[in-house]
This record gives sequence, C-alpha cells and structure tokens, in this order.
Amino acid sequence: MKPEKKHVNPFVKFLRIVLLVILILVLAFAAFIGYLTATEYYPQEIIPAEMTGMAEDAIKEGDSFTLMSWNIGYGALGDNADFFMDGGESVQTADKTRVNENLATMSGAVQAVDPDILFLQEADIDSTRSHHINEVERFAELMEDTVQTFAYNFKVPFVPYPLPPIGKVQSGIATFSPYPVTESVRFPLPCPFSWPIRVANLKRCMLVDRVPLEGSDKELVLVNFHLEAYDDGEGKEAQTAMLKHFLDEERDKGNYVIAGGDFNQTFSSVDSSKFPVVQTDWLPGIIDTEGWAASWQFLMDKDTPSCRTLSTVLATAEDKSPEAFQYYIIDGFIVSDNIKVDSFEILDLGFKASDHNPAVLKVTLK
Repeated sequence: MKPEKKHVNPFVKFLRIVLLVILILVLAFAAFIGYLTATEYYPQEIIPAEMTGMAEDAIKEGDSFTLMSWNIGYGALGDNADFFMDGGESVQTADKTRVNENLATMSGAVQAVDPDILFLQEADIDSTRSHHINEVERFAELMEDTVQTFAYNFKVPFVPYPLPPIGKVQSGIATFSPYPVTESVRFPLPCPFSWPIRVANLKRCMLVDRVPLEGSDKELVLVNFHLEAYDDGEGKEAQTAMLKHFLDEERDKGNYVIAGGDFNQTFSSVDSSKFPVVQTDWLPGIIDTEGWAASWQFLMDKDTPSCRTLSTVLATAEDKSPEAFQYYIIDGFIVSDNIKVDSFEILDLGFKASDHNPAVLKVTLK
C-alpha cells in the first residue's frame, strides 16, 4: 500500500519560492559587494602617476605661458544632457555619435586657444558612459610634443546604480605639458564615503607635476584636481584643507605654484550675484579665502559661468537666463604670488559640448 501523499498548501509553496528567490538575490548582492570590495581602487598613499610622451621645451624665470583647464564631462554632458545626481533623469546621457561630436567640438576649442599646458578633469579612458572611447588619447593627438600625465579618480569595474546602471568606469584627471616633468604623482585626497558606498564611488586626488626651471633650483609645480561634488560638505572642506596645506608647503620652498581645476566650490572673494540661486538640487560649497595667506591669488570669473546645472536639459530650456536657469562659478585657479597673472577668463562656449566652460590663464614667472 502506497503512503498517502501529503498535500502542500499552495500559499506555503509560493512563500518558499519567494524566500528562495530573496535568498539567492541577497547572496548574489553580497557576492557582488565582495567583488567590488576586493577590486576596489583606493590607494591611500602618494603613488607615481602614469606618464607618457616626451617634451623638450625649457622654461625659466621670466618666461610666459598659457594654461587651459577644462572639466570635459567625460564627453557625454553636452547641452542635450541632464543627470540623475543633479536632479535630472538620465544616466547614460549620450550615444557614441554624440560623444564623438562633443570631443570634436572641445578639440576645436583647445586648438583655437592653443595652450602651452592643458588640464583636463573627468577624462574617461575606458567607460561604459562614454562608449569606451579613450579621451586622453584624443587630446594627446592635439597636444603634440608634450608629456602626458594621468591619475585615476574613478575606477570601478561596474557601478550598479541607478537603473539602468552606470556600468564600468575608468576615468581621471590629465595634464599635458610641453616642458619636461621630473616627477608626477597621484596625491590622494580624503574620501567622505564609508563602506559599502565607497567601493563604487570616486576616489579624489591631486595630480602633481614638477617642472624644473632652467638656471634655478626652484620648480614650477602644477596641481590639477577635481574636488568633491556629492557630499554633505565635510568632504569638500577636508579636501580643500589638504590642498591648502600642500600648496603652502610648496610656496614656502620658493616654488612657483599653479593649482587649478573644478573646485565644486566658489571662492568667498568672488561676487557671484550675477548668477543667483534659482534651484537647490545641487549647490556648490564656499572656500573662505580669508583663511589663506596673502601669498595666494584666487582666480574665478564673476561675469561668465563656468558650469551649468544638469537638473534639466539646456538645449530645450525655454529660458536660459541666469534668473531662470542655474549657473555656477566653480572652476578656476589658485596661483602663488611669485607668478604674474597676465590674464584670466572663462570662455563662454554655451555649454554645447560639456556642462563646464574652460578656464584660460596666461602668466609670467617673476
């Protein structure tokens, strides 16, 4: 006689299946976080930066040169883009054709300025969001006979958020110099995020290049960076404090120092009233210049915005005036007082190819 087959309540069976699926998902997520943790790019010490190319131009005290700095928005944040971290909706903001168009537009602007030295921020070399185009190589083709240095500040095999996810990111900051560089280092900055959020986030740094001056024991110290954006403010303050300490040390040595890039902050000495707060999805921090020594010059352009909000698409905005559309003053330079600033400006390119306008600095070494 066969044993009587037990009847399983359909609800209990369904519940078991649901619990099994949840368990599998939890284990898969834990394994993925474990993978990101094991592969996390998080150097907390000063390490050599990547350096390629050759430069032969000598530079000495009394010489003049032009430096251009640009956050290129990884080639995918043109006037057609909004971005979810700024209050917009998009994650993947440009197809490959548009990325190439943006890079071509920016390349043309660089050629028009013809800078001696070029700083880039948010330059991708192999990322899903920019269709795996090596953007540093693109600009290296323009900056002939230069030393190219590069430091990662965002290197994650797969960023899992939001939906659709960001995907693979390999991105950083790059400097192009026509003058020989004796040393280039990646100088780590404090990371305001804790595990596990940290493992799929940026690891900010300074890219520091040292250029010898002919006939002098002093150096031209070039500092390229992209400071914290999406924190509660403490990250920006900690990174700015470390930047200040480093710059003061270099100036005390008698070196000529130029630090520039995307501060994600406005200098307190800059009158930004021309670009009022009209939305609060993202607002920059403030760097109190009163707390710095008199040996520093702070350069931002109060008349031309260096950045625009990504909470909405610029190209389709009905009103692009500062009274209706949010603009920011967050890109510029800090320059030591042994350097004469001949001119400084933000080039108004209408944010066609990037959510930032480039900064152009002309100087003479005293």
